[in-house]
Amino acid sequence: MNSRNTDTPTFPGWLPQVPDGMKILITGASGGLGTALVKMLIDGSKDCVIGAHGATNNAAAADDPHVVSILRPIENEADCIAVVDDFHKKAGGIDALVTLSGRIHFSGHWMDMPETNWTDDIDVNLNHSFFIARHAMKHMKSADKGGRIILNGTESALHGGSAMSFPYAIAKRGTECLVEGLAREGAPDQILVNGVRLGCIESGFHERWHNKSKAEMAKRINLIPLKRAGSPDEVAAMICFLLSGWSGFITGQMIPITGGDWL
Repeated sequence: MNSRNTDTPTFPGWLPQVPDGMKILITGASGGLGTALVKMLIDGSKDCVIGAHGATNNAAAADDPHVVSILRPIENEADCIAVVDDFHKKAGGIDALVTLSGRIHFSGHWMDMPETNWTDDIDVNLNHSFFIARHAMKHMKSADKGGRIILNGTESALHGGSAMSFPYAIAKRGTECLVEGLAREGAPDQILVNGVRLGCIESGFHERWHNKSKAEMAKRINLIPLKRAGSPDEVAAMICFLLSGWSGFITGQMIPITGGDWL
């Protein structure tokens, strides 16, 4: 019988590093995943400039000298452009973009969902990512130094989502197409575009947007073959790898971080 504790993963004593001085804009940096990524970049990489965007809250490390704090709600394309341009001006350029913003506006069955909530879910979880990525890519093309763009998705998008998060899954299925299309466009300019396809991660997302209780989360986690939720640090480490020089032959891919979910 395997007595290994599946609840507490053991991480190595090193952190993946991005290139020195890399200028990285992270949208949704005030959430669980964003907070972990900002911390890992500060702790593991040298002199990178981190644009930590939040809609209503600053990132946890907003006072760190490596962090450029950007506080701005995003409602439309103009806001997306403004966030990118704000970071580009303050940092003196943009080498990489990581989109981690996301939310669910209606925690109920999609049969009962009002039109405004449906539209809001598609906007936040797909349209805004497109507008931000498109504008960031324009800056990267103009700079002619290559770049990295990383979008976030969900494993459930490959399986029709759930009745309680149907438009979210649809938006994230669209994100998969967006990654491939952006990668094709960016390849001639050495702009690599990938995504992370997430399973159940201990980021607080389900508790925040679906009001999931500890008992409900435990039931969900029991469905995962590895019998635990993923750590935000595990997601952050994969993103750092995709930003690093070791991922230079990877583009147009969605990397699953799921613990074997849906096997």
